[in-house]
Amino acid sequence: MYDWDDKPELNITPLVDVMLVLLAILMVIAPNIIYEEEIKLPQGSTTKQLSKIPPVHISIDKNKNVKINKDNYLLNAFMDNFFLYANKLDKKATVLISADKSLDYGVVMSVLAAVKQAGFTEVSLATNG
Repeated sequence: MYDWDDKPELNITPLVDVMLVLLAILMVIAPNIIYEEEIKLPQGSTTKQLSKIPPVHISIDKNKNVKINKDNYLLNAFMDNFFLYANKLDKKATVLISADKSLDYGVVMSVLAAVKQAGFTEVSLATNG
């Protein structure tokens, strides 16, 4: 005879095992899923290319001789000469100042001030190392 008062027991162990296996599979596969959307980019202007602006090299030796690219100038008249020289240069060019380490700090700063007054914004002081 069947006893109607017995409570049925539900065994959930296989259900938990199956869910853990599915969770492990999902955790392994999820980083490899790539969502790709079709994006139509606008047409760029390929006719205009960036032009490479040549840098301006200023070097000062220990005898206070100033050389801009390949032209020699006197330090006393450097400010006026560089202002005139800068008129034929692009103001967006990078200026690299190389000075002998035995020179006075004020000499290098006067050259730097002349470069800034001429309208250049990208100025670098060269070092060894």
